[in-house]
Amino acid sequence: MYKNDKFNDRKKFDGRKDDFSDRENQNEKDIIFGRNSVQEAIKAGRSLDSVMVARGERSGSVPKILADAKNAGIPIKEVDRKKLDFLCGHANHQGVIAMGAVKAYSTVDDIFQKAEEKGEAPFIIVCDEIEDPHNLGAIIRTAEAAGAHGVIVPKRRSAPLSFAVAKTSAGAVEFMHVARVTNIPQTLDELKSRGVWIYCADMDGETFYNSNLKGAVALVIGSEGKGVGRLVKEKCDVILSMPMKGHINSLNASVAAGILMYEISKQRDIQN
Repeated sequence: MYKNDKFNDRKKFDGRKDDFSDRENQNEKDIIFGRNSVQEAIKAGRSLDSVMVARGERSGSVPKILADAKNAGIPIKEVDRKKLDFLCGHANHQGVIAMGAVKAYSTVDDIFQKAEEKGEAPFIIVCDEIEDPHNLGAIIRTAEAAGAHGVIVPKRRSAPLSFAVAKTSAGAVEFMHVARVTNIPQTLDELKSRGVWIYCADMDGETFYNSNLKGAVALVIGSEGKGVGRLVKEKCDVILSMPMKGHINSLNASVAAGILMYEISKQRDIQN
């Protein structure tokens, strides 16, 4: 079954009043539930962010579903059955749901191809565990407006390409390549091998005012709470910081990303 307008009314399932807010209902339109539906979605190659299974559930076709999901590279999460109940409005999920992406993920090669088609040096945004969908959506929106060729996210510990991300991006997700990779540090090594300089935003770096951000650039933005991870940071060529002149010593991830993206965009315009 698919969580869409046809299934949004809880009364259809258990007679209880639907107490989901409109926003929650909208965010859950990309949920697929029920063993057959999830299995068919995987078999059809549908772009899925994750498969969630009730903790300890291994009866019937569940092992086959999980094996197929693993073979397809889809993250699997064991969660409390109550979470599955909540996500699908207490419909009969049979212990399995899948979170569908609103858009198919691209590849890193797609990002480089877009830069080549435009005759530009690659400009890439790398999101290191951005888990807030509104931050990810805002980053994608600004990336598209600033002329970036693509965004890279990890398969795990990242907000999926959900309805909330698409809505916050104001439609920019339709025009932006978003590639999902297994390992961010390894991906940064790949970018370096293809001539890209890696920059990340952190408090202990050099002021971005003085940095040369021209040419092939990848900008790494860290998570909302922890910032850029240690292993990721070690792969970066230059660490950038922003002067903080008030009482607050940090910025929201999407705000910091926006400031740095437009500095890169400005320098690219001057270069051209």
